[in-house]
Amino acid sequence: MKTILITGATRGLGLVLTEQCVKNGFRVIASGRQETKELIDLKNKFDSNQIQFCPFDLESGDGHHAFIKTITSDLGPLYGLINNAAIGLDGVLGTMHDTQVLKMVHVNLTSTILLTKYALRSMLTKKEGRIINISSIIGHTGFNGLSVYAATKSGLIGFTRSLARELGKAQITVNAVCPGYMATEMTHGIQSENLQKIMRRSPLGRLITPKEV
Repeated sequence: MKTILITGATRGLGLVLTEQCVKNGFRVIASGRQETKELIDLKNKFDSNQIQFCPFDLESGDGHHAFIKTITSDLGPLYGLINNAAIGLDGVLGTMHDTQVLKMVHVNLTSTILLTKYALRSMLTKKEGRIINISSIIGHTGFNGLSVYAATKSGLIGFTRSLARELGKAQITVNAVCPGYMATEMTHGIQSENLQKIMRRSPLGRLITPKEV
């Protein structure tokens, strides 16, 4: 059974991705800060070894190497990595606190790159693998009050394109998925007026669901 690591797998899109991967025959290492009731309920639907929760906080400054080493030592090499975890803080840049800027850049981009660096090593050994980065439509279009978030998601697209060229000769694919606005906890924090604008701009006239992505 091939193993996939999914970050931010305890809720929202990550939880749906976890279920879909398990249904397609993969074992999933579900990563997040702490296990949620939703993830526990999902684990109970499948065999005990199909979903393993391994806590890791992308806000931490280090520990990426040790985290991947523990996973591969206990569960074997990784076949896939889905970089789904991210944070989005709504606010204009001029009034946003420096710590908020640094936090978003670290979690959404720097920490994701570091995790990928160590995760891909077992893929290189076997000369097969899949890396999927969850970016955002905001990385292409931009949106008022989301400049820092947009910068991180746009950076993730550039990272994807270049890494794909690095790893292609080893039969490892690297792709980015850029969803529109989803009905998740992250979008619940958007001001009502902005949320209405977003829904009016959507061809569906509403927010998409994680399951649709």
